[in-house]
Amino acid sequence: MYKPLLRDVQKARQRISSVVAHTPLAQNVALSEQYSASILLKREDLQRVRSYKIRGAYNKIASLSEAQLANGVVCASAGNHAQGVAFACSSLGIHGTIFMPTPTPSQKVKQVKMFGKSSIEIVLAGDTFDDAYAEAVRFCEEHKSTFIHPFNDEKVIEGQATVGLDILNDAEHPIDYLFVPIGGGGLAAGVGSVFKAISPDTKIIGVEPVGAASMKASLDAGEVTSLREIDTFADGVAVRRVGELTFAICREALDDLVLVPEGKICSTILQLYNESAIVVEPAGGITISALDFYRDKIKGKTVACVVSGSNNDITRMEEIKDRSLLYEGLKHYFVIRLPQRAGALRELLDHVLGPSDDITHFEYKKKHSRDKGPVVIGIELRQKEDFDGLIARMNEYGVVYEYLNEKPDLFQFLL
Repeated sequence: MYKPLLRDVQKARQRISSVVAHTPLAQNVALSEQYSASILLKREDLQRVRSYKIRGAYNKIASLSEAQLANGVVCASAGNHAQGVAFACSSLGIHGTIFMPTPTPSQKVKQVKMFGKSSIEIVLAGDTFDDAYAEAVRFCEEHKSTFIHPFNDEKVIEGQATVGLDILNDAEHPIDYLFVPIGGGGLAAGVGSVFKAISPDTKIIGVEPVGAASMKASLDAGEVTSLREIDTFADGVAVRRVGELTFAICREALDDLVLVPEGKICSTILQLYNESAIVVEPAGGITISALDFYRDKIKGKTVACVVSGSNNDITRMEEIKDRSLLYEGLKHYFVIRLPQRAGALRELLDHVLGPSDDITHFEYKKKHSRDKGPVVIGIELRQKEDFDGLIARMNEYGVVYEYLNEKPDLFQFLL
């Protein structure tokens, strides 16, 4: 079984040193106080392409022979891997073709183009990452190009493993727990291997989003398993299938695996911004989100969290806020059958809403052929405990309603 060797990781570190920033390992005071522990953040969000992905991409491409580079390199990605490959191509003067799904936001396409400049060509193909990946593979076969896999590759894993060397070199005290995000598993495999070799007493905790827990499914099955459906919100760690190489390594390197709800990640994104002025993408905040699930174990310990990236689209902030409020139990959606007569809405508000309840969503269309019409209403509460009183007043007043938060097939049309 392949396992990253320290000498190969050291070589990778030398190879990428001219383009990869030595990002800080900094204690976060607010988080340390919150968890009664020393919480250290490895700030890979401060890399030149705003994620750790440059490490593996550059190490892989810089390791290729002239023959392997003769027909250029190819990758498929809608995010950070594409930016890492683009930057590597520009820095090394190599032609790259980057396949991205057609619905990829224009902001991400522009970012990739900015890092790759004239060294890359972007091809928009298909509706999903899987479509773009299939096109990229076909392109490689046709043009005899070299494919740069985002995680299931030895040189990519060794490049990502340099994050582990940085953490261990910069830590002033032994690290008791290390939280590392898992998408395809390249970072966790690399960093986990380094820690097992140098700091075997450190507990390595992998972190996945609940909606895309492909490593958890694979570990449970004892083999790499593909997920039929995933929630792509935390796109940097949302993959249907982890790598064969990364699975084999993570199975040995991880001490535990934590699944974090996407709504909890959103709350973390807002907390980091409001309390520490740190901007992260969902994948970048997932390890900090996991601390809540380890609160008792990490008390009094030295804990490191890899903050993997900050490529967040500002247009997503409303969704992030909404998902956070839903997770915290502060926002609730209903379909209410409202009598179609004058004053019915005012009566509903007077009898049902509490003094601090706020309507944040309202949709209604009067239907003249019916006695009652459906109202879609979103209500934001000041505190979670107010929900029971809201429901009690609705029942007491005889409101006919359907609670949408627990009906994902209907709820998806609102968010």
